[in-house]
Amino acid sequence: MCGIFAVSGHKEAAKLTYLGLYALQHRGEESAGIVSFNGKKISCQKKMGLVADAFDQQSLRSLEGECAIGHVRYSTTGSPSSLNIQPFSACHKKGNISVAHNGNLTNINILHSKMEDKGTIFQTSTDSEIIAHLIAKPGRNNIKAKVKHALSQLEGSFSLAVMIDQLIVAARDPSGFRPLCLGKLDQAYVLASETCALDLIGAKYIRDVGAGEILFIKEGKIESVKLNKKSKSASCIFEYIYFSRPDSNIFNRNVYLARRRLGEELAREYKPDCDFVMPIPDSGNCAALGYASQAKLPYQTAIIRNHYIGRTFIQPSQLMRDFRVRVKLNPVKEVLAGKKVLIIEDSIVRGTTTRAKIKTLRQAGAKEIHMGVSCPPIKFPCFYGIDFPTKSELIAANKEVEEIRNFIGSDSLHYLSLEGMLSAMREAEFDFCAACFTGGYPVEIPNNFNKIMLERGG
Repeated sequence: MCGIFAVSGHKEAAKLTYLGLYALQHRGEESAGIVSFNGKKISCQKKMGLVADAFDQQSLRSLEGECAIGHVRYSTTGSPSSLNIQPFSACHKKGNISVAHNGNLTNINILHSKMEDKGTIFQTSTDSEIIAHLIAKPGRNNIKAKVKHALSQLEGSFSLAVMIDQLIVAARDPSGFRPLCLGKLDQAYVLASETCALDLIGAKYIRDVGAGEILFIKEGKIESVKLNKKSKSASCIFEYIYFSRPDSNIFNRNVYLARRRLGEELAREYKPDCDFVMPIPDSGNCAALGYASQAKLPYQTAIIRNHYIGRTFIQPSQLMRDFRVRVKLNPVKEVLAGKKVLIIEDSIVRGTTTRAKIKTLRQAGAKEIHMGVSCPPIKFPCFYGIDFPTKSELIAANKEVEEIRNFIGSDSLHYLSLEGMLSAMREAEFDFCAACFTGGYPVEIPNNFNKIMLERGG
């Protein structure tokens, strides 16, 4: 997962992009970068680590110009290396090209092989670099035609912010896997992965960038074109379950309300005898509120989160994931002692962090620990940009529910049914990708895709 942000036509473009990336930090903690254009040249600042660590006043002052794009990264394709920090930039006779990409390209190996056979030299192991090379390829003089032709060759998931000198390009793949929205601040246009980034800078939300849509933004004017490729709508439902901030609207729907509905559906399916409901903070908060309201049970915050610790799921190293679980969550023993507790979690991916949390609650004195999960078991790899790319990493792909319950150490365990999850999202005007639950991939995946990703360090 990654977060992208862009500004077109504002004198403080880079500083606004910095703030936008700050709001999108939850989408990637590995690295951050901003590229700006002042009418003559591009300026670039990129660094491993958090947004607050990657930029300071001096570096932001060096990012001149009224156009800028930014990126926060969590690697799914390409190794966690400084070479792979986005935005990726290249110089070309048609202009300076910079690309910020959220998603995974599934035809990466085919494109790489074709381009390398023709002499293309790649500097990174990320699939995002391919996009810049495709745009720069000869054959079309009109830059908009170049962009459209380049993007039509991509398969898989992509939400993009591309800067070609003063031209800002926004695009989403025809299935609409990843979110991207358009906003306006004064006379400037703004692009963001989530609306929470627009809120932070005071920009007005205009609309989502459509699935298969390309926007060309320059000097206060917008042109919209559609990719000619037809594809079934498949917006990622896991964005609602885990990734996006609850104060964001994505795919034309509020994340907070969607998570509450998931919790309400869970309460209709699962009713253990408990004294109170509590979330695993922060990702389980909204679903737990929905569950407590529907089940008419008391709601307690019996685990306190240390907010100076980042998200555990998006740490590439298992060692770091385990350490952060212990540091970030601390139980309230006086609330838990002798109680029958129902904990609500948004998902179980690998199971190791959930096991550690339940052990902590046992040690704090909880009499019984029941667990409700506000999505179905994750049984299949995601090839469209979420970091569970192999079945070996997914506990539900290798164990039955009772075996998982025994592994994590809870007294009971219930996953929200697929029907319940989809019922909670029934007001949506499009279809979701639920391939991680069902194995029904909306875009064809090459047979050796996992092997390709491992070879590339992704």
